[in-house]
Amino acid sequence: MEVNLALDTNAYSDFMRGEASRVHIIRTARNIYLPLIVLGELRAGFAAGNQRSSNAANLQRFLNSPRVSILLPDEQTTHHYAQLYLQLRRKAAAIPSNDLWISALVVQHHLILCTSDTHFEYLPQLPRC
Repeated sequence: MEVNLALDTNAYSDFMRGEASRVHIIRTARNIYLPLIVLGELRAGFAAGNQRSSNAANLQRFLNSPRVSILLPDEQTTHHYAQLYLQLRRKAAAIPSNDLWISALVVQHHLILCTSDTHFEYLPQLPRC
C-alpha cells in the first residue's frame, strides 16, 4: 500500500505494541506523518507512565526514520479547522478538540488517517484506515 499516512495516538501505540494490521499498514506506507498534536499526546502519556525513558527512546527512533515527518499546523490549518468545526456543529456532533486539529491537518495535506477512534466517522471526507 503506497499511501501517505497520518497517525493518531492510538495507531502509533498499536504499532509499538506490534498489532499486526497496524504494523503492516505503517511499514508499507510511503510517508508517515505524526501531527504535532499527536506528538504532544504521546509525550504527555509518557510523562504520566512508568516507562517514560524507554517510550521516549522508541519514539525518537521512530521519528528518526526518513519516512517519518512531524506535521505542523499553520494558518491554512485554521481554515480547515473552522470548516470541520462548522460541519460538526451542524450535525450536532462533537469530537475532542485535539482530534479536530488532527482532522484539519489530515484534510489540509490530503492524507489518510490511521486511527481506531470511531468519532472520526462524523467527518466522512476524512479518509481513514
